[in-house]
Amino acid sequence: MEKVLLVIHGSPKREANNWELFLKLLSASLRKSEEDLSLAYLQFGKPTLEEALSQLCKERPKRIFVHPFFLSAGQHVTKDIPEILERFRKEYPETEILYTAPLGLHEKLAEIVVERLKECGVRSAKEIEEKSFEIIEREIDLSPFTPEERLIIKRVIHATADPEYRYTLTFHPQAISLALSLLREGKSILTDVEMVRAGINKRYGKNRVLCYLSEVEDPGEGTRAEKAIELALAQEKDIGLIAIGTAPTALLKAIELLEKYKNPLVVIGMPVGFVKALEAKLLLTTKNIPHITNISRKGGTPACVAVVNTLLKLAHEGTS
Repeated sequence: MEKVLLVIHGSPKREANNWELFLKLLSASLRKSEEDLSLAYLQFGKPTLEEALSQLCKERPKRIFVHPFFLSAGQHVTKDIPEILERFRKEYPETEILYTAPLGLHEKLAEIVVERLKECGVRSAKEIEEKSFEIIEREIDLSPFTPEERLIIKRVIHATADPEYRYTLTFHPQAISLALSLLREGKSILTDVEMVRAGINKRYGKNRVLCYLSEVEDPGEGTRAEKAIELALAQEKDIGLIAIGTAPTALLKAIELLEKYKNPLVVIGMPVGFVKALEAKLLLTTKNIPHITNISRKGGTPACVAVVNTLLKLAHEGTS
């Protein structure tokens, strides 16, 4: 068993001693349980370094990593903390207590300072969005994609904060061009659930956004979502896009019906879940149905809506 102890100077201002959220971030980065990470304060906070070490050593861990969360190697780092650690090494010889270097001179710190300087100029929602896109473009290589595909991928990553979409999003060769043409013609957008319908931006063009879920009370066999797709395709004759962001069964039903559907139509298939979501997306990629999907269990309303809203903006404004 190994433990990590983060040693902070501490402040008389109580709210400045709230480092628990940082501990959660560190836990995720180390891929360790939060129970294996602890905080200690040299001054003004609890537990003190002695109190934290005493508690950890009583648990008899094989090793304790102690990190001084300080910028430089001043007296606390070179004298005060080492003296305390040495006392505990003598008292608990069966536990190896390791002491790391402080933050010190590191290129990552320089990157943080640069980021903070840039953030000073960010004020409006538009500036925040532009800053987000700048970060995405800097950290993720989108060069293999077409300009329209890049815009969609950036929007999805921005909406989900998940860079994995760069690798899982797939585009049928005709999907984007056909979708833009259909949207410019004023074709309607059919969604699987109300949440997707609500997220689609109505200020772009005059395309109707439909959801038939409330029309289905008793689906009989199957789910309400798949019955709603079936009902809508039977009654509506001007559907140009089907946007599925929640229900895998709705996507499976759409695939089944569209194999015999004569009107041009694009499917945005991004349901989420552990049951049938990935299978439905893989099936979609085998069909000659213009589509945009992601080969993953991930998906959901934010990702699906991001794709649709990008297509709408491209169709009616010609920009991202």
